[in-house]
Amino acid sequence: MIASRRFLPSINSLTALEAVDRLGSATAAAQDLSLTHSAVSRQLKVLEEQIGVSLFVRDGKGLKLTLAGETYAKSVREVLKNLAQASLKVKATGSRSSLNLAVLPSFGMYWLTPRLRGFYEAHPGILINQSTRVLPFDFQQDPFDAALHFGSQNWPGVNYLPLATERVMAVCAPDFAPKLPLTPEALLEMPLLHLESRPGAWEGWFAQQGLTASRLRGMLFDQFANMSEAVAAGFGAALLPQYLAEAEISRGRVVPACGDVTEADGTYYLVWPKTGDQSEALTRLID
Repeated sequence: MIASRRFLPSINSLTALEAVDRLGSATAAAQDLSLTHSAVSRQLKVLEEQIGVSLFVRDGKGLKLTLAGETYAKSVREVLKNLAQASLKVKATGSRSSLNLAVLPSFGMYWLTPRLRGFYEAHPGILINQSTRVLPFDFQQDPFDAALHFGSQNWPGVNYLPLATERVMAVCAPDFAPKLPLTPEALLEMPLLHLESRPGAWEGWFAQQGLTASRLRGMLFDQFANMSEAVAAGFGAALLPQYLAEAEISRGRVVPACGDVTEADGTYYLVWPKTGDQSEALTRLID
């Protein structure tokens, strides 16, 4: 066993504690859990006796968690969340194998997902669960089998499989300027949108056009999805990855602002930890 049973409270007691902490009172917790006020109080009392620490005090006619109770409730909330996620995963997966994949939002949506159909047809017994992560993380701490990564090979302790190089297009709204496409010189004077994870992208693009760009100003975004919405709304021109730019152009939301597709710094990778056993499902995905 992972622990003596006397240290494993009932789910009812734990959910009562979490609800009181989250909602601020036993009355609100009772309504949330479809229980009576006395039932919630009883569950807290049982939990308190089992733990052997004061978890709440009487506050008028209500209950107030002690500092120990609040601290314990935060840990309980995380445990209940993990238990619910694990239960959902088992329910959704059934007897099939599954992979937990950390994806970059736009690349996952526009590049990876269309390609997964062929994978599912070849391997119907494997499911790929996807969650968004935009920065490297510790595989030992996060429950992922693999991840999508952009940039260079600067993620320690992982294997790398190159997927695609970065190719970008300068795009804008159809009514962004009276005459489109613009010359690079004209675009240099227009509002430009920037992505936090691509510092120097515009400077590099203008350098490819034979121009020096300095002191560029414009709105800053943390994700391509938000920036593409701002482009379509006419707030400025933006450099979008080819896979996203072509999708937005086909929908009629944006048009080429200047030039064609150009190469940019950075590569998209599939990465997975060097340590630990590699599942058969992950091996199939890598293949």
